[in-house]
Amino acid sequence: MGVGMQIVYLGFAGTTQIEGEAGAQFVRLERFGKEISGCHLAIEAIGVRSGHCVYDARLDLITHTNDLVPVEHCSNEDPNVALRSAFDAAERQLDQWPR
Repeated sequence: MGVGMQIVYLGFAGTTQIEGEAGAQFVRLERFGKEISGCHLAIEAIGVRSGHCVYDARLDLITHTNDLVPVEHCSNEDPNVALRSAFDAAERQLDQWPR
């Protein structure tokens, strides 16, 4: 298929569990291989809310013409929930693209 993903962690050390979850979520985008060639995922520890760290997941889609298409930011106290929400938003966005 040729679609790839780069992951960066900001403000905290990533874990194999988060990386595994990102890989599992990335599989959902395989069906959009004709529209995108890859994506960049950034997960950032952005602060503390109610005594817990808040994580912001940002996903940028890369088209075959190398354009970056940002997806809405998603935040949660659980980094896995934040990244799943980002992939949900990407899937909704890609479903709206003309084919």
